[in-house]
Amino acid sequence: MQITTLPNGLKIVTQTLPGTAAITCLVLAGAGSRYETEEQNGISHFLEHMFFKGGDKFKNTKEVSEAIDSIGGEFNAFTGKEYAGYFVKVAAKHADTAFDVLSDMLVNARFPAEEIGKERGVILEEYNMYQDTPMYQVGWDFEKLLFGNQPMGWDQIGSKENIRKFQRDDFVDYKNKLYQPNNLVIAVAGKCEHAEVVAKIQQFFRFENGQKDFAWAPLESFEATSPVKIQDKKTEQGHLVLGVRGIAAEDERHWTQKLLAIILGGNMSSRMFLNVREAKGLCYYIRTNTDDYTDAGVISTSAGVDLKRLPLAVSAIRAEYEKLAEDGVAAEELIRAQEFLKGKLTLSLEDSEEYAHLLGKQFLLYREQFELAEIFAKIDAVETGAVQKLAAEIFVPKNLRLAAIGPFGGREEELAKLLT
Repeated sequence: MQITTLPNGLKIVTQTLPGTAAITCLVLAGAGSRYETEEQNGISHFLEHMFFKGGDKFKNTKEVSEAIDSIGGEFNAFTGKEYAGYFVKVAAKHADTAFDVLSDMLVNARFPAEEIGKERGVILEEYNMYQDTPMYQVGWDFEKLLFGNQPMGWDQIGSKENIRKFQRDDFVDYKNKLYQPNNLVIAVAGKCEHAEVVAKIQQFFRFENGQKDFAWAPLESFEATSPVKIQDKKTEQGHLVLGVRGIAAEDERHWTQKLLAIILGGNMSSRMFLNVREAKGLCYYIRTNTDDYTDAGVISTSAGVDLKRLPLAVSAIRAEYEKLAEDGVAAEELIRAQEFLKGKLTLSLEDSEEYAHLLGKQFLLYREQFELAEIFAKIDAVETGAVQKLAAEIFVPKNLRLAAIGPFGGREEELAKLLT
């Protein structure tokens, strides 16, 4: 891993990966719902779409996509709560095209007014798709329940009202504010040489410096009036998320929390899968995940359940939380989780796109950065007592929150009693 910071503040980080003929160029920007006001909520995501409408050299979506399709490359973008990303993955011999397309999109974006209305319709349909996909929507409902009406609790896609009102000047202002070199990281992984990458980026990414106010709103304390949020909807399967606030990404117990989630519901030999799905037959899918933010965290279990047995599923999931907090974890179970996590990381980082993402996120968001060997050492250093201690700290009844979607209207009080 090598890092260069240009005089304008732009960070360039590279990782040469042996045995690959591919290269990924990923641009990460400090953007997303945490950088938005309530009136702006959704603009980061809308802007992500608008960058693909062309710049000076590649003047429209057709020219942008043809430039990458014609060399068999892959490109895409995403928007989260704390950052937005844009990447192109190509054969290394086509690296110049990747730099050329990304730089033109992001530096020279024109945001043609005639395209805004078209894309507005696309995003409204995307919004409708999520509304019709309970597995997605219940996660967003859970975040609102956990964090309330503040940026951490908002969906990245925004409200329909906001989506309908954004105009060209809004995109120009937001881009000028946040898409500045000292609020960006360019991560390149694969068949590459650091000095050559730095030279190419200096050649292609010619930024005009604008505003430099990148601060997001601090996370405010929030207590929901009820620990349960139900979206009453006719479905054939109930969908739930039961979890708590966890620890932040930069907390020294970060990898302890990752291992805790794996032990609970990270794979097919996890406690949730074996005890809630296999032994009790209460659900089809079940998994425990973490969401990691710079100053906050979430650990939660999602499940698709029999409509008639929602309370049983909630009680069974809660019981697994409490059992781990009270009885701890055996050394052999922890070792399996550690090897699983290291194995998954190893497999994912065979892909230059995943490696670029790991690098870019570290250098954009965190004060410290770690090589893969250092990450593995931190995973191996976690002890059984630390897992139990963290579980006992976070899985207490007053912290539990439940979101569910299905024909469950009017059952909030009944379900809330299961959490006390």
